[in-house]
Amino acid sequence: MAEPGLRDLKKARTRRLIADTAARLFAERGYERVTVSEIARAAEVADQTLYNYFPTKEQLVTDREQQIQQQLSELIRSRPAGTTPAVAIRDYVLQAVSAMRDMPQESARGTLGYLAIISPAINRLALEVADRQAAALAAAIGETSPVPPEIARLQGIALAGVFRIFLSESGRRAHEGQTLTEIADALGPELGNILTELDRWLTPAPA
Repeated sequence: MAEPGLRDLKKARTRRLIADTAARLFAERGYERVTVSEIARAAEVADQTLYNYFPTKEQLVTDREQQIQQQLSELIRSRPAGTTPAVAIRDYVLQAVSAMRDMPQESARGTLGYLAIISPAINRLALEVADRQAAALAAAIGETSPVPPEIARLQGIALAGVFRIFLSESGRRAHEGQTLTEIADALGPELGNILTELDRWLTPAPA
C-alpha cells in the first residue's frame, strides 16, 4: 500500500492535471462549449474520478481561487499582534504577481481573469468568487480584530478587491496580448501601492 504522503502527492497531481486540462479546453473553445466528459477524456481520467475532485463544472474554474481564499484567511488569522490584515497578505499577493513571470505564456488563457473576459458565465462566477472571498476575509478579520462587524465587512471587501484587481487586470492585459512578465511588472507596483494605502487605513489611530 502506498504511503500517505505518496497518495496525497498523487491526488494533488491528478487534481492539478484535471484543472489544467479544463483551463486549456475552456480557453480554446469557451466554457459553455466544453463538457465535463470531454475534460475527463482529455485528462485521461474517468468521469467519476473528475467528479470526485470537482463535484461541479464551476469548481473546475474557481478551485484555485478557493485555495487562495483559504490561504489569505489563514494569513489574517495567524498574523502577529499589531499587524494589519493588509500587511498580513501583502507578501503573498506580491509573490503571486511575481510568480507569473515563471508561468508559460499559454497558461494565461486558462486563468479565471482571462476566461471572465471571453465568457459571460465565467464573469458571473468571478463576481461570486469575489463576494465569497470578501465574506471569508471579513470573518477572519472579525475573529481577530476588535472592530464592529460592519467595519470587518468593509475591510473584507477592500482586501478582496485587491485580488479582484489582480485577476481582472491580469486577464484583461493577457487578452490584449501583453506577456506575463509585462503584466507582473505593471501590477506588482500597483497592487503594492494599494496595499500600502490599505495598511494606513487599517492601522488604528493612536489613543
